Amino acid sequence: MLNVLLPLTLAAVAGASIVVQQVLNANLRVALNSAAWSGFMSYFVGIVCMALLALALRDPIPSASVAERIPWWAWSGGLFGAIFIGLAIFLVPQLGAATFIALLVAGQMLASVAFDHFGWMGLTQRALDWPRAVGVALLIGGVVLIRR
Repeated sequence: MLNVLLPLTLAAVAGASIVVQQVLNANLRVALNSAAWSGFMSYFVGIVCMALLALALRDPIPSASVAERIPWWAWSGGLFGAIFIGLAIFLVPQLGAATFIALLVAGQMLASVAFDHFGWMGLTQRALDWPRAVGVALLIGGVVLIRR
């Protein structure tokens, strides 16, 4: 039971942390009068935390030979994180946290279904079937209800 409950709980905590992060970043934007510096500070604190985690886990720094074998696009995750953080800093105050997160989840779900369906970027291909399509439709319905 714990091997199922713990990951589910941690995933919910991760989801809640996204809301907290976006509200904090939006507040920092106002305090600093700068979306760019607010986003920079978000990443700076994140880098420090990840460095501390790597040290705590005693993860070795990857060698140059390992880094050379990784496709170029695999290094671009930070770019998409910056897009997310930058847009969130602007949109959370305009849309509200609930609408922003609802749209965020809907966008993630639509992209995830497409990535699964086509097996993009090395994912195992999982066809879009009726239950998944109904789930996506219900999620979009939820966005509409939250936004109204």
